[in-house]
Amino acid sequence: MTNKEVYKKTLTFSLRRLVFNVICVAVLAVLGGAGFLIMEKLTDKGLIGLGIGVAFALILIGIVSHFFSYIFKAGQIAMMTRAFTEGSLPDNVYAEGKRMVKERFLTVALYYAATNAIKGIFRQLGKGITALGEAVGGDSGQTVGNVISTGIQVLIGYLCDCCLGWVFYRKEQNAAKATCEGAVIFFKNGKTLLRNVGRIFGMGIVSLIVIGGIFGGFAYLILGNFPELFESIAKELPADAPAWLNNTANLTLIGAGIVGLIFWGILHSVFVRPFVLTGVLHNFLEAGKKNVPSEASFAELESKSDKFAKLRQKM
Repeated sequence: MTNKEVYKKTLTFSLRRLVFNVICVAVLAVLGGAGFLIMEKLTDKGLIGLGIGVAFALILIGIVSHFFSYIFKAGQIAMMTRAFTEGSLPDNVYAEGKRMVKERFLTVALYYAATNAIKGIFRQLGKGITALGEAVGGDSGQTVGNVISTGIQVLIGYLCDCCLGWVFYRKEQNAAKATCEGAVIFFKNGKTLLRNVGRIFGMGIVSLIVIGGIFGGFAYLILGNFPELFESIAKELPADAPAWLNNTANLTLIGAGIVGLIFWGILHSVFVRPFVLTGVLHNFLEAGKKNVPSEASFAELESKSDKFAKLRQKM
């Protein structure tokens, strides 16, 4: 199956994530707005009420997301992996994706334990490159190392997803061993996989400009009709706040920018990111299938990541 076919076939997970995220934004807006209005009427401290409402909403969303939304992302990766390794997908992609996730990770705790281990390993590998640059070239080497490491940190999110895909692919192995294999695949094929950084950065910047610009612009037009709201916020700002924050036009622009970033974050994560991931995951799986990591190759990473070494002990 081509990358485009896989993306279209697994789009059902993205659509469900979109609905879930829109509901979360609605909850955030309702609770934040309610907190602002209640505190504004009771104490003339609407900004504090806004903060309380938003904090409560974020806690609620975080709890619900922890136990439910992970299935959308993990299920999509599982189905992408199956498409690239078996060449086909079942009719009910969503149901099969859920089944694979529940089969591979019997509990939510096991899923997060695996993903946290993956993130920890790749983050340490990224820091290792920065340290190497420092040791070789002093300050200039540190700069080079930092630039490379920044690129790797951006790629880490995709590599974690790819490693998770490898865990689904290597279903005959326990999750710890499959995770170690995924880390080795990156370490052995780093130059090839890092070629995806340009695509990742490019798509991210374009989607930010287009999606963030469109929704930020609409938000500015709408928020501009409520100058009293921003006047109230300006009055509640600390006395030592920058003078430009007392300008309601600037506050309106900031509010519109926040709205634009929120909608960019949602739409980029549910539509653009999976599109980029299909290519990155395809390359990752192909590299791994051609040269499945052996036990001997694990030793090379133990000295570079203590998290890798700890995970290997669980194999």
